[in-house]
Amino acid sequence: MIIRLLPLPFVLLATALLGTGCSLHDPAKTAASGDTHGLSTGAERSTAQRPAPALSRDASRALRQPVMKPEDAPDIWTRARLGFAMTEALDHPRVAVYIEHYRRNPNIITVSSNRAKPFAYFILTEIERRGLPGELLLLPIVESGYAADATSPGMAAGIWQFIPSTGEHFGLIQDDWYDGRRDVYQSTHAALDYLESLHARFGDWYLALAAYNFGQGNVARAMAANAAAGRPTDYWNLQLSSEAMSYVPRLLALRALIEQPARYGIAVPKLANRPYLEPVQLGRQADLEYVAELARIEAREVLQLNPGYRRAITHPHAAQHLLLPAPAAQRLQLALQQRGPDYPLVRYSEYEVRAGDSLGRIALQHGVTVAELRGVNGLNGDMIRIGQQLRVPVSGATVTAHPAPGRAVAPSDWQYTVQSGDSLWTISRQYGVSIASIRERNDLAVNATLQPGQVLKIPQDQAEGTLRRVEYQIRPGDSLGMISRRFQVDIDDVQRWNALNGDGIRAGETLTLYVAANLAVDG
Repeated sequence: MIIRLLPLPFVLLATALLGTGCSLHDPAKTAASGDTHGLSTGAERSTAQRPAPALSRDASRALRQPVMKPEDAPDIWTRARLGFAMTEALDHPRVAVYIEHYRRNPNIITVSSNRAKPFAYFILTEIERRGLPGELLLLPIVESGYAADATSPGMAAGIWQFIPSTGEHFGLIQDDWYDGRRDVYQSTHAALDYLESLHARFGDWYLALAAYNFGQGNVARAMAANAAAGRPTDYWNLQLSSEAMSYVPRLLALRALIEQPARYGIAVPKLANRPYLEPVQLGRQADLEYVAELARIEAREVLQLNPGYRRAITHPHAAQHLLLPAPAAQRLQLALQQRGPDYPLVRYSEYEVRAGDSLGRIALQHGVTVAELRGVNGLNGDMIRIGQQLRVPVSGATVTAHPAPGRAVAPSDWQYTVQSGDSLWTISRQYGVSIASIRERNDLAVNATLQPGQVLKIPQDQAEGTLRRVEYQIRPGDSLGMISRRFQVDIDDVQRWNALNGDGIRAGETLTLYVAANLAVDG
């Protein structure tokens, strides 16, 4: 069901003339109140005795007020207020508790707003396009604090906190390559689809929100129990889980603070009312670090804006889109046009299967996972044959302890002469160092262009090849932080070595680590 929001002057005028209220929150109550709008003769006489001049002035003033269009709002929060439609029970005691909670913890709104900055314009635009209440822009604050990497104890993930089964029901792919629940673009469409379907079932936004949090079956059973006992079946009278009973009050408390921050003495970060991101359809699998090179943007930012990818590479068959800041998206589109649709965005080497080989052995030898080998070669299982040619991503190639022949070695740095076709991405992969470390050692700007013949310093002390390689099987309860402390390595390096996008790891998987040769560890 699409809700069309009326301009503010019209609402004020209608309220003044009719003296009645209309709720966007509960259509059933609105319909019921419509049956009693007829006035008795006595009521008509009472109305006629009211002073007409004051009513006329109020109506005239309302008609003269300018109507702000969403695109004219000075910032995102002002624009969201134009669509606020949940008007019932704003002064409920359960709401007041959370207004005070957020007032005492203003950092929740500050941090959530900063996380929402790249995505808020897109999310609010989609909410408006569907005619939904503007308060839904605040729902990810309640769910996750707008943290795309958030995972609940119940395995709900992403800013909208989809559990695996519900995510799958709404078409969000979840596999070793990609988790659509963490993809802000895809999960937003899925969440709004879900909320629309819940509102269509319950006819009430508060009940729909409770069902989103607690499950529609649980809410329906609570309503049936109240009806059987002769009690009201609205949200405020249901016996739900403690989380579900605080869910709507939290959202309404945030609504109050965003609507009137000065009244409650808080500061709300301003978010620009303009598009921050542009989608780019790559049309093929791509290494995100290489894409970052083409777009002249830091790889870390590409990963942060596209948290659905579990590795630093897009899906081999399904998800192959990116959200990038508009200037970077335009640079990438131009680079893709110049190179043509067949230009590979993942660099491969060819490997011929030999006697005694297995996918596991080949993957270990080249520093990639078995899943990656299966994906790039279109294999359904682990069966390979002698003489078969396999493609191996260069982005995971084994790092050797010495530079390639013909490259001079300085005491602390390797020296590399740039060849035609080289990029920081290809050079960093050859030497097993990060792009950032090459930039830092050579004082290169983010948008610097390499020239054939240019000599670069390669930081030898940061190359993994000088270290010992360890294959570590993740244990139950492990986290990247625990593993990094145990092996005395940086989390960023562990993510890069294993092409991880985010902190999510699973027990039983194997991580490749490069640790100090004299480090003694068990297992």
